Amino acid sequence: MSFNSTVFLNGDFLPLTEAKVSVLDRGFLFADGVYEVIPAYAGKLFRLQQHLDRLNSSLSAIRMPPVMSDQQWTDVLTELVEPHSQSDQSVYVQVTRGAGANRDHQLPSDYQATTFAMCQSIVTDSLSTIAKGISAITLDDIRWDWCHIKSVALLGNILLKQQASDQNCTEAILLRDGFATEGSASNLFIVKNKQLITPPKSHNLLPGITRDLVLELAIKEGIDCIEREISEQELFNADEIWLTSSTKEIMPVIELNRQAVGNGQPGSFWQRVSISYSQFKETLRAQ
Repeated sequence: MSFNSTVFLNGDFLPLTEAKVSVLDRGFLFADGVYEVIPAYAGKLFRLQQHLDRLNSSLSAIRMPPVMSDQQWTDVLTELVEPHSQSDQSVYVQVTRGAGANRDHQLPSDYQATTFAMCQSIVTDSLSTIAKGISAITLDDIRWDWCHIKSVALLGNILLKQQASDQNCTEAILLRDGFATEGSASNLFIVKNKQLITPPKSHNLLPGITRDLVLELAIKEGIDCIEREISEQELFNADEIWLTSSTKEIMPVIELNRQAVGNGQPGSFWQRVSISYSQFKETLRAQ
């Protein structure tokens, strides 16, 4: 990945090297802010409205109103990605409660939000590369209870993902009260008895935009889908395990805690939905 040279900060487009925020910014001091990551394929923003809806939902949850209208966001993000429409991009959006006069835990009644966006090139793995599968481990979920907010406070996620990396695994699948919820940076699906299962939306997990699309595509493929809790035992006995995110798409887990998942190869259900996902992206690029 490489960052592009122009960013958006508080109403202005400017070079990345000139973008500055105050050291008193509450995002810096308290992680008092939220973010979104939006893929753009050939300059076409992926499910932008759903991402903006989730951004505003996160803002509402931390007691902030929308900082811009949907049309203003659309104009800004389109202008950011337009010069790079020959390649795929990952657009990062962050909104914090801005800088105060001092460091104070109390939420300020009067503030000016810090609004930031940038994009960087991404190289999406080919379907044949993804089809090799990944390894994952299970870990206890050490994060806070409001995981439905896309908060910039990601230290818990980072430490969990690093534990996975320390064991040469791509991702950690998180366990809470005996149930699997999501990955440290992904949503979770399993296949069991020809049924695709994913945990329901709740405060225990992020409502993934890619997660929702995967469900839509699976239903179109005629796959029986259900949203319900997945016990730790069900996870270990799954025929297939998938992890999804906007930038990593649909990753088949072929090894969990050093044990093969199913037959140790990406399964037939994953193959069907992955092909459908690739076709969806190509349709978006062609628009």
